[in-house]
Amino acid sequence: MKRLNIVPAPAFQELRNELFTQLEKAGSSLRADRFGALLDPLTEAVFRQGIQHAGGAEGTIWVADEAGEFLVPAHNSGPRAQEIVGQFKQPIGSGLICLVFASEQPFLENDVARNSQQSKLLDNLLNVHTTALIAVPFYFLRQCRGVISCVQLSSSGQNGGFHPQDLACVQQLAEVLSRLIDFQFLSTEVGWNR
Repeated sequence: MKRLNIVPAPAFQELRNELFTQLEKAGSSLRADRFGALLDPLTEAVFRQGIQHAGGAEGTIWVADEAGEFLVPAHNSGPRAQEIVGQFKQPIGSGLICLVFASEQPFLENDVARNSQQSKLLDNLLNVHTTALIAVPFYFLRQCRGVISCVQLSSSGQNGGFHPQDLACVQQLAEVLSRLIDFQFLSTEVGWNR
């Protein structure tokens, strides 16, 4: 297959550093309470379908807070999303989600209850029991800025565990969301919106 060879126009090359600086500022200022504005209906549908395809009961997009002390749910596909999105804060030094954020390595666990590193803060708040977890680093604007998690809950009926292909599905979901969000930022920055 032949590759498409698109080269930036010389006029854009001169503006490249300024554009990167503007995009970095925008990415650094984005917090969980404003993240939802990036999720248009297409992006929301891609997220929900990706979580379902991976066999998850629900998924969460976690974003680091401004001080770098917590990961905060910026979006959740579950029925109780309003109770946690922008409300709950996972201390950055505890739990598997934060381990994925710090290490930038994907994670799959089918017996989460036995893993001593799992934080039970969110489970206790919602009075649920997470049985299986996939968590992958979430990059946008050229930096890891959060985590995408996909869970199975004992109450959901989807508690048969995850497989390597489910992890690959969530990794693919993270990459697609990253590209969609990068495009939104870039198109807004250069004034190329519909």
